[in-house]
Amino acid sequence: MREDFSSILRKQQYRTFGNHAAVKICHWMRQSLLRQRCCYKEEFYGIKSHRCLQMTPVVNQCTHNCLFCWRVQGFESEVTEWIDPEQMLDSCISQQRLLISGFKGDPRCPPEMFEEASNPNQVAISLAGEPTLYPRLSELIDVCRRRGMSTFLVTNGTIPEALERLDPLPTQLYVTVAAPNEEIYSKLCAPRIKDGWSRLRKTLELLPSLGTRTVIRHTLVQDWNLGWEDQYAKLDEIADPLFIEPKGYVFVGDSRKRMSISNMPSHKTVRDFGSSLASHLGLEVLMEREDSRVVLLGEREAHLRIG
Repeated sequence: MREDFSSILRKQQYRTFGNHAAVKICHWMRQSLLRQRCCYKEEFYGIKSHRCLQMTPVVNQCTHNCLFCWRVQGFESEVTEWIDPEQMLDSCISQQRLLISGFKGDPRCPPEMFEEASNPNQVAISLAGEPTLYPRLSELIDVCRRRGMSTFLVTNGTIPEALERLDPLPTQLYVTVAAPNEEIYSKLCAPRIKDGWSRLRKTLELLPSLGTRTVIRHTLVQDWNLGWEDQYAKLDEIADPLFIEPKGYVFVGDSRKRMSISNMPSHKTVRDFGSSLASHLGLEVLMEREDSRVVLLGEREAHLRIG
């Protein structure tokens, strides 16, 4: 990892391990500990926000340069030695404990919640980069599973062969579909590989065969990829996910160099898109969170089975 990149990450409150792994506290962990306001994933899927470890096994590698991404781009580098997954997980937990240490004396933070936060039981394998580029991803998921930790894996879908090899599978697999067609995909997701769209399509075709909870996330950017519900619906029909999350782009991080605040859709816009998409697919709008500009689509019976 380049020293200038490492310095940027430290200033942004990332903590790194080796040359490619990183952890960072998310907004909703702070909100959960200090104000008892949870992340929408707690309401939608039953995880505990304050017990979530947000990490990435590949902070400096991705197959996309999405215009809406908050990560610092242009610092991709080849990894010559991959970290052992157990050591990586141990380091991320230790680093997170240091990052939250200041909450212990805050009167707004209940002591029991602080103790639970120090022992995470949910791992969000996302944060930055494309996690399926980590060749020992199956081992990492297995280590989490053996420790009783659930795993949410977020991928851009451009490495279908990595998903096909996963054993065990994560508790929940997110695939981001941020474009209704190849033309918009090429402009908005700025793929760093030539066949990104066809690879994403292969991932969507693979999803129905995977025996785990699957979610398609449509990251919606005003004036870029909103609308085209009929085309999104055709892609979703291929993937046949258990749930679909239309979610509004947020004007944060380095995306502010490429986007404007006007590219953030309102919650009403996201909800209208979700309602329209649901009608195309014969699904319901199950839940929504206005502060996160996100709605959940699916079948109510499937959602009742969670937990």
